[in-house]
Amino acid sequence: MTSTTQQRARWIDPFTVHGDHVTLVPLEEGHEAQLVEAVQDGRVWDTWFAAVPSPEGMAREIEWRLGLAEQGRMVPFTVLDATGRIAGMTAYMNADPDNRRLEIGHTWYRGSVQRTALNTEAKLLLLRHAFEEADCIAVGFRTAYFNMPSRRAIERLGAKLEGVWRNHVILPDGTLRDTCYYSVLNSEWPAVKRHLTWKLDRAGAPAVAGAGPAGESA
Repeated sequence: MTSTTQQRARWIDPFTVHGDHVTLVPLEEGHEAQLVEAVQDGRVWDTWFAAVPSPEGMAREIEWRLGLAEQGRMVPFTVLDATGRIAGMTAYMNADPDNRRLEIGHTWYRGSVQRTALNTEAKLLLLRHAFEEADCIAVGFRTAYFNMPSRRAIERLGAKLEGVWRNHVILPDGTLRDTCYYSVLNSEWPAVKRHLTWKLDRAGAPAVAGAGPAGESA
């Protein structure tokens, strides 16, 4: 391993963080069976525009994420709901320690927890660690142009649209996907943090910010 790779790997070590509605734990191979059950809740992989793993592809997805983690390019998490049940996956990705930037993505949740306080709190915990522990200057989010639920969820968090990457991804069926890129800057974090905390204080109200059918994509 080169010194640069070691520096990347040390920038953000895997960690566990608890909230009232969600717990994030480092992804492990042993989570596969429960992740397969979670992705079948609402058939959340059944969409053409976002890369949510299918039940048959879950082992490959876990291997891929853990491989990027070894390279220091990703910090993958398994998402647990308030009862401790596995509810999905998320990650820090495209980590760039030299420029103190990263993205939050490769997120999906089981159907039964979508549009609940779980996603709001998960993003609050990840953003807080990124800005207050890792000293990030910007945190990005990306999602497919046609993934309207995910776009609305990201916007409700307080992230701002920077632009649309046209013909950004060639999907397995050959379709060209446009990608919307959002971000939160470190100067915006205090207001975004207050906004998310306020939303969680009102978590009993309907339509709390949540991920769409596929959450954020790559």
